[in-house]
Amino acid sequence: MTISGHVADGFEPVRDAFSANFETHGELGAGVAVYVEGELVVDLVGGTADESGTPYGTDALQLVFSTTKGAAAVCANLLAQRGELDPDALVTDVWPEYGQAGKEGTTIAMLLDHQAGVPVVDDPPSLEEVLQVTPIVEALAAQAPLWEPGTAHGYHALTYGWLVGEVVRRIDGRPIGQFFAEEVAAPLGLDFWIGLPDDQQGRVVPLVPSRPSADDFDMASLDPEILPLLQDLATAFLDPNSTTNRALMLDGTFLLGGGRLAWNLPEVRASQIPAANGVTNARSLAKMYAACVGEVDGVRLLDEDTLQRATTEHSGGRDRVLIMPTRFGLGFMLTSTFSPLLGERSFGHPGAGGSLGFGDPDHGVGFGYVMSKMSSGLSNDPRSRGLIDALRSCL
Repeated sequence: MTISGHVADGFEPVRDAFSANFETHGELGAGVAVYVEGELVVDLVGGTADESGTPYGTDALQLVFSTTKGAAAVCANLLAQRGELDPDALVTDVWPEYGQAGKEGTTIAMLLDHQAGVPVVDDPPSLEEVLQVTPIVEALAAQAPLWEPGTAHGYHALTYGWLVGEVVRRIDGRPIGQFFAEEVAAPLGLDFWIGLPDDQQGRVVPLVPSRPSADDFDMASLDPEILPLLQDLATAFLDPNSTTNRALMLDGTFLLGGGRLAWNLPEVRASQIPAANGVTNARSLAKMYAACVGEVDGVRLLDEDTLQRATTEHSGGRDRVLIMPTRFGLGFMLTSTFSPLLGERSFGHPGAGGSLGFGDPDHGVGFGYVMSKMSSGLSNDPRSRGLIDALRSCL
């Protein structure tokens, strides 16, 4: 196992924690990066990219599942900052077809903070149709909500991206992947795509599923009051008819069978699934969030007022899909027992299997972690938690 990259003086504990992930948690290939006050202070990669032992290099890219939601949130909040998107406006103001089956009163904010009530689609299109985007968007417009929009929140694991993406497209005219590429990734020079181009596919390191392990959870770090909820979540995850399972798997649409992972398919990476198929590296994740809390290389994405509104809690408490208590701003997940981050004002998003990106305005931090070996958890992965603890000791 080889670790390479840069660590600024005073941030050596992060390198130590990164190394420990390989020794303690069986890390295969991964990257971690940290910006502080606009400066890249940690930029590390390590491990191997495949079974032959090819090093996990600085050019490696990784699909990051729901960590993508943070990028979609940046797009929506950037439009809000420009006065083009009003979170309090009705969705039907920009997307008239959405006003069906009891969703007429849904606001754009409800899409962003997971109160919309449509985490599932009763009769989802086939995988081939979903990858075309339009069929799943039309299905969501026709879908009846599971609860009255605005009265509860529940994690829209996959549908969030198509809902927010369609609002962005209706307002701006560009698909969200193109908007992100031109308005966020290009100004910052990010290796980050929602809809991966063909010429970048060869850089992607395949994800490696793993069986659930005790190493995936540190029970001592969890509030004892939520342990029964964690059991309820595990039970729901295994029940194909539960709202949890249906939301996370889109009723099995992304299940291929035979141990194959749909998310490793080039055609899945090439589609625009703004809740789940972002492809990036740790450095780009960290830089995006650093540019949300301050200026990086002359670029700042969100101003103070926009950031404050985007990271103020808009929904919280027990999640109807994840069962555990969660907190959301306008698209960003906020620090909680389910997803503990650096500080009280940290915001960002974890991804299934372990990836994580977040910003922290109090410390001027942008953080990114990506990996090829998936854990069984949706958040609070011990690998990223160790990195955050190490970072906290350096600040």
